[in-house]
Amino acid sequence: MDDRFARRKAELLAECKVSPEVFAGLLERLQPFAQPFINCLARSEQAEHAKRYLGGLLSDIERKNCESIAYFFDQPRDPLQYFLGRSPWDHKPLLTELARQVGTTLGEPDGVLVLDPSGFAKKGDDSVGVSRQWLGRFGKVDNGQVGIYLAYVARREHALVDMRLYLPEEWARDYDRREKAGVPKGIIFQTRHELALDMLRQRGEVLPHSWITGDDEMGRSSKFRADLRQMKERYLLAVPSNTTIRDLDGPVPPHSGSGPAPTRPFEQVHVWMQAVPTAAWTSLEVRDGEKGPLAVQIVTSRVLARDENRCIGPEELLVVIRSA
Repeated sequence: MDDRFARRKAELLAECKVSPEVFAGLLERLQPFAQPFINCLARSEQAEHAKRYLGGLLSDIERKNCESIAYFFDQPRDPLQYFLGRSPWDHKPLLTELARQVGTTLGEPDGVLVLDPSGFAKKGDDSVGVSRQWLGRFGKVDNGQVGIYLAYVARREHALVDMRLYLPEEWARDYDRREKAGVPKGIIFQTRHELALDMLRQRGEVLPHSWITGDDEMGRSSKFRADLRQMKERYLLAVPSNTTIRDLDGPVPPHSGSGPAPTRPFEQVHVWMQAVPTAAWTSLEVRDGEKGPLAVQIVTSRVLARDENRCIGPEELLVVIRSA
């Protein structure tokens, strides 16, 4: 593992340490925390099952499965299993309540919405949405599921707000497979970017923000960036190094004296950055590290990006970051 990733992993694990005081009176605090979400459930027995399930997840039982939780509360297994697996209740109101709470508690005008597809390796082919597909978390095509996540980031804290399970096209059109797995009839095929846009449209108004961010899987789509511009959203999205751009701020070839004025040719980002003069890079300290400040170098330029269909988009600002 690269030293940089090993250090970051150690930092994240250190942040996961929780002092014993945090758990003092936990069960007493759980009730008022959970009640607004439980109120979203339609029937009283669903509310009772939800309370038991949450209590079981936070208990000290070794295995947090349905059977163990039911027995922990001296209840039969089947009713709780039915509630979790087959009882018809809508999860959308709970996510709406979560977004409302996050926006009210953490909301800041310059908050950031983060979109992130994350893959989970799976064996077999019965789990909803499982197929051989790109799993960005592992950097390869493999058998698994993919979720698209929406998070809110503010100065004080950050929180996950919403998610969508990506249903590959072969799943969406296989009605026998859908019925066997319990996929609702109203679910249609949507690309990962369309799922992300759905979450932005549903949650954006209650989550004060100034920016949308995402990794290169989000940023590689020129249509997605165009959709964000149409929604009047500002974005900072990573793009693959082979993205084709035309530098609008760099030198242009000399004019021959006849014909239209020349323009810079299109080139891939990784080729363009190799030609950037050393003096054009700006050093910036990002944060403190174990071996001193962590610094990067940044260069920016106005560009036009060309997509895989050779369509040229509007002017955008390219920001390239490299290790110092």
